[in-house]
Amino acid sequence: MSNNYPELGAEDARPQLGRNLTYGMLDSLGRAIVTGRYEREAFPTEAELAKQHGVSRSVTREAVKMLTAKGLLSARPRQGTVVQPATNWNLFDTDVLRWLLERQFSVELLRQFNQLRVAIEPEAAALAARVGTLDDLARISHGLERMEAAEQGLEDTLEADIAFHVAILRASGNPFYAQFRDVVGTALRTSIRFTNRLKGRTANVADHAAVRDAIAAHDSEGARTAMRALIGDVLELIDDVEAGETQG
Repeated sequence: MSNNYPELGAEDARPQLGRNLTYGMLDSLGRAIVTGRYEREAFPTEAELAKQHGVSRSVTREAVKMLTAKGLLSARPRQGTVVQPATNWNLFDTDVLRWLLERQFSVELLRQFNQLRVAIEPEAAALAARVGTLDDLARISHGLERMEAAEQGLEDTLEADIAFHVAILRASGNPFYAQFRDVVGTALRTSIRFTNRLKGRTANVADHAAVRDAIAAHDSEGARTAMRALIGDVLELIDDVEAGETQG
């Protein structure tokens, strides 16, 4: 029986294979740069990279181009491709953020991330209370329900918590806040694991419910305050950890 879709032949498969090779090389090189492999040695030429990884020059060139767009590399006349200082890296790029979080754990990085959250999420919650739709509220409530189910072992704790926070960013109605969903989702995976391990329990569902209830009541100030308290609790926990390390 025929259909309207062409069969995937060798010519169709090759471009996909090329993309997989490119992203595989991108991930390998990005992780190597972020973990400091090239701090004391020159970054290889495209020819050297192609030989080392057993890929074509075109795959290498595309991976290097993507790393340049992320701020990790730059090409300079007569100097070739060089690694950029960390201050030039695009920290809002989810690949860069993931590589940073995968290297040796840093409490300071966790603090900086939550300082960003406390500047963004309370305002997103306040906006959600003002302009959020019924569908938005349903998504936020669903995230909360998943968190409650996670306490019974019926849901994934991490994914439920992330779903709740991302739903609020979307409910703000502001596309700039909504754009933070990938950054928040990526970084929360490390932040939540860290805080849950220290507290010996999962996130406080009642504190999250206070945010949802304020949004449902169209209480902008209440939503802002509840979200700020939620993230402030994480920052206090980080301070306690550092204080303990100093005393130790």
